[in-house]
Amino acid sequence: MEETPERLAAKPSWLITQLAVHARRLVFDGFTAAGARGYHYRILAALHEFGPASQAELGRRCRIDRSDVVAAVSELVEQGFVDRSPDPDHGRRNRVTLTKGGVRQLQRMDGVLDQVQDDLLKPLSAEDRQTLTRLLSRVLAQHEPE
Repeated sequence: MEETPERLAAKPSWLITQLAVHARRLVFDGFTAAGARGYHYRILAALHEFGPASQAELGRRCRIDRSDVVAAVSELVEQGFVDRSPDPDHGRRNRVTLTKGGVRQLQRMDGVLDQVQDDLLKPLSAEDRQTLTRLLSRVLAQHEPE
């Protein structure tokens, strides 16, 4: 493995980027093995936490482009993990609802992500993991769109 120049290795932005690439690969591989995708997890998690929503709401909450939401919701409908039906309060909107099968899939995907966290953060103690999460959350909160 090539050595990394010290001026890079000492920059948190570079370290975060390198770790993000590795984390993304672990998540992708884990979800692929489970027959799922990251967009699926985001949508199922949002529906579980916030309840039924329009596709537009899901896109905003999950930070997914509108056309990608439509495709992901269609895949989830095909798999029986969500229902999509016309919104009775707004005729031009679809309402997406989590099914019991979707809850089970979300739980399976939670297990995949738990394993990814363990693999990714193996060198850290439980306390260090909590500290890292707290610090990253604080930094990210400063850069969230309002």
